[in-house]
Amino acid sequence: MFNDRARIQVRAGRGGDGGLSFRREKYVPKGGPDGGDGGRGGDVVAAADPALRDLSAFRSRKRFAAARGGDGRGTRKHGADGESIELAVPVGTQIRDAEGALLVDLAAPEARVVLARGGAGGRGNARFATPTRQAPRFAETGLPGEDRELELHLKLLADAALAGLPNAGKSSLLRRISNAKPKVAEYPFTTIAPVLGTVDGPDRRQLTVADVPGLIEGASEGAGLGHEFLAHLERARLLVHVIDASEGDAEQRFRAIDAELGQYGAGLDERPQLVVLNKIDLLRAAPHFGVTDERIVGVKPVSCATGEGVEELKRSLFFLCPEAAAEPDVPGLPEFLEYRPVPPRPRFRILRTDDGFRVVGKPPGDEELEEALRAAGVRAGTQVEVGGEVLEWE
Repeated sequence: MFNDRARIQVRAGRGGDGGLSFRREKYVPKGGPDGGDGGRGGDVVAAADPALRDLSAFRSRKRFAAARGGDGRGTRKHGADGESIELAVPVGTQIRDAEGALLVDLAAPEARVVLARGGAGGRGNARFATPTRQAPRFAETGLPGEDRELELHLKLLADAALAGLPNAGKSSLLRRISNAKPKVAEYPFTTIAPVLGTVDGPDRRQLTVADVPGLIEGASEGAGLGHEFLAHLERARLLVHVIDASEGDAEQRFRAIDAELGQYGAGLDERPQLVVLNKIDLLRAAPHFGVTDERIVGVKPVSCATGEGVEELKRSLFFLCPEAAAEPDVPGLPEFLEYRPVPPRPRFRILRTDDGFRVVGKPPGDEELEEALRAAGVRAGTQVEVGGEVLEWE
């Protein structure tokens, strides 16, 4: 089953705790602090993979978490950074936040973006030594990584897209001109999911052609099957409008679907269209098409049953989709993707001591503090110092 939507939860790795250690060597009975810093938590990264065709990989697995950073150790050894994880998505995947706002568009092969950044590692006690505090008996705990709920929306990238009413012969045409093998039958809505095919041309050139489910009147408002897949027409450089010429009302059929494309928006009503009059083998005379429109770049009569006109249609596709394609107008890809303004420095930090934990800075509310302490590893019976008061964790 074709999947062009997915909702996932990503969590970056927590930073490692700083080391709480003192130098202990022969003949050095009271060495100074030597705890190293904790490692940074791993990131969650998304990368556009041109080998993928849909988001079916996210159908069974929806939660992804990167690794925690390593803890600092003695002799000023820093913890290792947590291992990042990479989520491979198809080219053309849009990433949105939980409210549906567009964050980034991975419209280019190998494009990468950080979805969640790992937390910073805690500083070891060696970093807190001063002339007046030569033996600090505390170290910082690592900060938690970012946690995000995201929506993935796929919009196919194709040179040309087939549009038309149900049973117009779009799937048959795709089978004729490309390597795709979509289902073909004598009833409407045989195609219930988009299909991509590759058309081989001269000089080893190739074009990608998409077949979407048939559209009906009202599709732009949610009628029929095609309304869910109109988005896949947005990035096609050329719309191939397939019409069943055997029905005898080609102009009316063209205007019905063209009206739906215009109501949908996204520039579909301005896209160049190649009109294909299919099933001419069922006609006694050449089909007539009287629509005059500057967007129509050609009218090609074909028969998918006999193959008549198919080779000429393929030549037209390569002519109308030149090799030097314009770059899609998409948002830039920042090195790090921020979903909200960068927050100020933490209002509080949790220090690990010989006896337990100490909260420094402005303590948060009870729920936030409890969550932060649990993440830091507090256990029942552990002493926690908050605002000069020592409490025992229950």
